[in-house]
Amino acid sequence: MIGSYVAVGDSFTEGVGDPGPDGAFVGWADRFAVLLADRRPEGDFNYTNLAVRGKLLDQIIEDQLPKAAELAPDLVSFCAGGNDIIRPGTDPDEVAERFERAIVRLTSAVGTVMVTTGFDTRGVPVLKHLRGKIATYNGHVRAIADRYGCPVLDLWSLKTVQDRRAWDDDRLHLSPEGHTRVALRAGQVLGLEIPADPDQPWPPLPPRGTLEVRRDDVHWAREYLVPWIGRRLRGESSGDHVTAKGALSPDDIKMRIRSVA
Repeated sequence: MIGSYVAVGDSFTEGVGDPGPDGAFVGWADRFAVLLADRRPEGDFNYTNLAVRGKLLDQIIEDQLPKAAELAPDLVSFCAGGNDIIRPGTDPDEVAERFERAIVRLTSAVGTVMVTTGFDTRGVPVLKHLRGKIATYNGHVRAIADRYGCPVLDLWSLKTVQDRRAWDDDRLHLSPEGHTRVALRAGQVLGLEIPADPDQPWPPLPPRGTLEVRRDDVHWAREYLVPWIGRRLRGESSGDHVTAKGALSPDDIKMRIRSVA
């Protein structure tokens, strides 16, 4: 019976790819918070989302961890290090050492810390060459979780997000359905009764021709890949002028989800 939850992380936890009616993002963490709140008496649940897109591990540790520790919730979800891992030249072993130090801080201040692995990127064009590096980091995350008794939201094993419908048009962030499946898997990790199976197969898709695939790839490169590379070259982050969502009401989250369903 979790009465308070704080989400810590980057764009994945902020919910990029899952827009609400006002353009602000919902995402798996907000959806997961609704699942937790539904198990409590009305009004007896506190939820705060501190995640900000584009943030590196050290930025998350500096900006978000002190706030999460101060709130001292029953549960913290901690997803960090992914933006470090995809940067050229980073060492997953060294990133994992910093990740572990953050886990030590968190586990001493809050009830339960749920950690998150990275996705299997075999189907993500701009990231598939990093699959081995991500797998190495995931191995460290699981080992750290074992050492400190943290439940693991294992996204690598969530095979249904390999479907292209689980991803936003930018191919880097989940779609609303993808975020929903992750929220359901998070509920499974904590032993909650969930309303649907995140592993439920997708309906069949009609076959796509070579021309259609090529046209989609050209559109994606122009609209998303080129700007992404440009930000990296300029040393900019998508989260430079973004503030965290902060405290959210589960009832408000439900209304926002229903309004775009």
